Amino acid sequence: MLAYRLGKGAASLDALKLVELDRPEPKPGEVLVRVRACSLNYRDQMVAQGHYFGGPIETDIIPLSDGAGTVEAIGEGVTRFAVGDRVAGIFFQNWFEGPPNPAAGPALGAPPASGMLAQYVTLPETGLVRLAASLSFEEAATLPCAGVTAWNALAEGPHPVRPGSSVLVLGTGGVSLLALQIAHAAGATVIATSSSDEKLERARALGAAHGVNYRTDPNWGATVARLSGGGVSHVIEVGGAGTLAQSMQAVGFGGEISLIGVLTREGETGPHPLMVKGASLRGIFVGSRGMAERLNAAVDATGIKPVIDKVFPFEAAAEAYRYQSSAALFGKVVISL
Repeated sequence: MLAYRLGKGAASLDALKLVELDRPEPKPGEVLVRVRACSLNYRDQMVAQGHYFGGPIETDIIPLSDGAGTVEAIGEGVTRFAVGDRVAGIFFQNWFEGPPNPAAGPALGAPPASGMLAQYVTLPETGLVRLAASLSFEEAATLPCAGVTAWNALAEGPHPVRPGSSVLVLGTGGVSLLALQIAHAAGATVIATSSSDEKLERARALGAAHGVNYRTDPNWGATVARLSGGGVSHVIEVGGAGTLAQSMQAVGFGGEISLIGVLTREGETGPHPLMVKGASLRGIFVGSRGMAERLNAAVDATGIKPVIDKVFPFEAAAEAYRYQSSAALFGKVVISL
């Protein structure tokens, strides 16, 4: 079979190579998946550049956490799936339900767990979920990391989004647009930010009630607070240190900021503006298998269709990486096998 491999010590895409490997065979309790589509996340860029947790990878791996496909074969004792089932891997292979915990296990696509960018992969039957019936393989491949992250932030915390809630999404990448769609489907009012007026118009077409250009409005946090009548109930904070101070201005009394991204590393991060509002900051690092299953059920119930910006063929995986890291990105980038 063909697979992509990131070499030990990878510091750039130069370390991404297309190689031929033996097709794996499922061991007892494992499932062989024929991968049909994968999607890219910001985290995958960090792994390839040697900037992920722990620095450069210390062993060769198959990259990418997100992939969807069909069950090709099952190992002895497998009961959760049958040949032909449409499935996707879960991000944390041992986090099945409940709050974050130290036993969540390896995350696909970074050592010690190889990822999904191969024609075939084997995974424990416990590390898979069935796809949403309404989605194509390409659409379903966008959900294991970005979709579950957005779902966790909006539906699994102490204050789940509901009709009448207000939600701020930063930018128009994969997590933010999936959060926009989930929040809109739940009856919330959504405000989106971007440096592009054209992207803000596209966000409005997806259900955003307001768009704020942070390039022309440097005090966008206060603008969001005004537009939402005193502050939003949820902030999908993917920007990192450089946007957190504005997000604290935007959040309302009793609201919640979901701390997700690290796109920027410099800025004011003191939490004191949250004191007066009684607002909270909740760390989000993807989610559990149960969250993935509930997200898929919600997708089927509401008709959400993940926004795919571009689909690249398997042979053009490096080009997919480059496009995903460009300013042109709107939504998700998918690699089709």
